[in-house]
Amino acid sequence: MQPAISVKNLGKRYTLSHQSQERYTAIRDVVTNGVKQFARKLQHPFAKHSYDPAHEEFWALRDVNFDIQQGDRIGIIGRNGAGKSTLLKILSRITEPTCGQIKIKGRISSLLEVGTGFHPELTGRENIFLNGAILGMSKAVITRKFDEIVAFAEVEKFLDTPVKRYSSGMYVRLAFAVAANLEPEILIIDEVLAVGDAQFQKKCLGKMEEVGKEGRTVIFVSHSMPTVTSLCDRAILLESGTVAKIGPTSEVVMHYYTNGLSSPAMIKYQERHPGDSFARLLSASIKTGSIVEGGAIEVSISEQVMVEMCFEILQDTAIQFVPNFNCFTADGVCAFYCHDTNKHQLGKGVYISRCYIPADFLNATTYFIGLAVSSYQPTVKVHFYDENCLSFNVYDPCEGVATRPETMIPIPGAVRPNLKWEINKL
Repeated sequence: MQPAISVKNLGKRYTLSHQSQERYTAIRDVVTNGVKQFARKLQHPFAKHSYDPAHEEFWALRDVNFDIQQGDRIGIIGRNGAGKSTLLKILSRITEPTCGQIKIKGRISSLLEVGTGFHPELTGRENIFLNGAILGMSKAVITRKFDEIVAFAEVEKFLDTPVKRYSSGMYVRLAFAVAANLEPEILIIDEVLAVGDAQFQKKCLGKMEEVGKEGRTVIFVSHSMPTVTSLCDRAILLESGTVAKIGPTSEVVMHYYTNGLSSPAMIKYQERHPGDSFARLLSASIKTGSIVEGGAIEVSISEQVMVEMCFEILQDTAIQFVPNFNCFTADGVCAFYCHDTNKHQLGKGVYISRCYIPADFLNATTYFIGLAVSSYQPTVKVHFYDENCLSFNVYDPCEGVATRPETMIPIPGAVRPNLKWEINKL
């Protein structure tokens, strides 16, 4: 069967300009540079390229190859600057590739960044019909889908308002509703969904899952590994503009962590500190015993795991702070939530909070930790929360348990506690 998308030897090159420290260029500089270039041509008449310190070539993508089959749900992951957005723009035919070949079978609908595909002066109603026409939909089809799009976007009151007056959240809701409900064969979504609120994100992910089950192709870019794992069957890992790995999502995610592309077991915040005017997160780590693993960490099911976070209280207040965290599995299920059972009135300063996850409690899978400090008086207030900032992998060596042989199929469940049993004859 012909792939929905086939990419061969794809490359995209940009020219970076480096401005000199001079604020302007005098006429004498123009004349001098012209004479120098003419002299170089006389000396090297057949030279095709000459070094220009003011310009530098940068390959955002280089030698990218992959096939995506119809009905695949593909996640594209990688660090910032790996080439994810450039790849999506090329697949969406917004940007021309420098070299290579792309074959696309089917109609593509893309949601890449806030404002893409909308005319700011037109109303929400007019932009729905404009986007539908761009996608090749007839007016009758758009009219038939119109109410469904409006209901999904939840912008009924603002349909006849120019979209330039929409908030970024309203913009994204309408853009996603149009992209997902006009039945494209291929749906491409970038990290733009992060602009929406949590409830709408959940709604969008449900819609993308529904689109995938209908046999249409979904390409999704996100930095949230649980979201990618739960939504996508396969994944592509980009590193410095090249394909580092393609395969089942869980394998690609673990490869991402175990090859130094991220530090899921330890994070230190340099510039962006999650927090408010009362508290901020400085660093966090996963530890086993007394050894800190800088990259991905694997823990035996029979080992204790320590979750440690270092945070700073920025002012002296009467607030009573409570450290807490969420633990999610790789498929996005919340395994458990845990908080300190004491409230702490902390003065200005730096503190370390530690929590111990007991041995023989977690199942064999990948876990993601989201760290927070909250207060509960007079109302609940979250001073900082960094979702999925830590990660670790739990494996089962199948040692010491006669009823759990190595040939046993994976045991379901977010946790797998080793509870006390007894049996008595009546």
